[in-house]
Amino acid sequence: MAEPGGSRPRERTAPASRRRRGSPLHPGAWWLWALALGVAATRTTNPLLLALLVVVSAYVVATRRPNAPWARSYGAFVKLALAVIVLRLLFAIVLGSPIPGTHVLLDLPEVPLPDWAQGIRLGGRVTAEALTFALYDGMKLATLLICVGAANALANPSRLLKSLPGALYEMGVAVVVALTFAPSLITDVQRLRAARRLRGRPDRGIRGLLQVGLPVLEGALERSVALAAAMDARGYGRTAQVPAGVRRTTAALTLGGLLGVCAGTYGLLTAEGAAYGVPVLLAGLAAALAGLWLGGRRSLRTRYRPDRWDARAWLVAGSGAAVAALLAVAAARDPAALHPGVVPLVAPTLPLWPAAAMLIGLLPAFVTPAPTPEDTGKEPS
Repeated sequence: MAEPGGSRPRERTAPASRRRRGSPLHPGAWWLWALALGVAATRTTNPLLLALLVVVSAYVVATRRPNAPWARSYGAFVKLALAVIVLRLLFAIVLGSPIPGTHVLLDLPEVPLPDWAQGIRLGGRVTAEALTFALYDGMKLATLLICVGAANALANPSRLLKSLPGALYEMGVAVVVALTFAPSLITDVQRLRAARRLRGRPDRGIRGLLQVGLPVLEGALERSVALAAAMDARGYGRTAQVPAGVRRTTAALTLGGLLGVCAGTYGLLTAEGAAYGVPVLLAGLAAALAGLWLGGRRSLRTRYRPDRWDARAWLVAGSGAAVAALLAVAAARDPAALHPGVVPLVAPTLPLWPAAAMLIGLLPAFVTPAPTPEDTGKEPS
């Protein structure tokens, strides 16, 4: 309609903040960035470098994490990482450590064990060298967990599963259904427990668990049957006719590629397999991708508004890969700086150029768009 006074109709335009945001980043780029940072964490035990890596991932999460339910798992991963460090120290205190040391902190009473438990002890001397080694080891695993938590907090799981290749379509649908039904199960449990409390009936213990669990299981089965009928009515499960030779080639490439990825990853994580780790990993990835591409020919489906792998996704994934590659080079050239010794016990130092290389991981905080209303669950203003 025209405005009073004969003025032209007012056009509706998107807000300037929404125009500046741009399209969201491909979720696979976030996972590649985070996993590369995790690989970098496995190349060092220097607590200063590990702490810097945690700060880098935490800063990116703080600036680019959307306000969505699935993005709130980062705190849980941080708590799990702290629990891993505490447990690693407790194991070193209670079960002992093979690291020799001269700086005795505690002298616990040692429990005698039978002959078949040789090599294991309970109690005994607790040295500063053993606790330091346990702390370094626990921090490495904790940093890896925090990097995985960063990927969970930044990448939308639904969009990530939508981007899976056609060969993994059925598995992706199963995961999506599980993620969709999980909140419903929790809601049903809370509703039934509240109803039993209002009726004065117990909702805890074995009896309460059975009285609550059976109705929840019944409701889950009813929803599963209804969903299966709806999916069957919509033609889910259709596959294209593929020759038997192509199917066998697909299975061989996929299985061999996954075995190659496992062997190459093991080689990267161990000092003995550093020579063959990279080529085996690359060959396994190539074979697995070829198998997934061939397997996708059986899936007759299209994607609605697929996520594009643009230049920003390359920058994000490349920044993580650069950190991992530079840390691997630093570990080969200066192993003493990236793996401070504990026997004799020396204070760790911060090597400058490996620390500067880790700052490359901050690139996603500056090249990626801010969270969109679709990611936060809010309507655009």
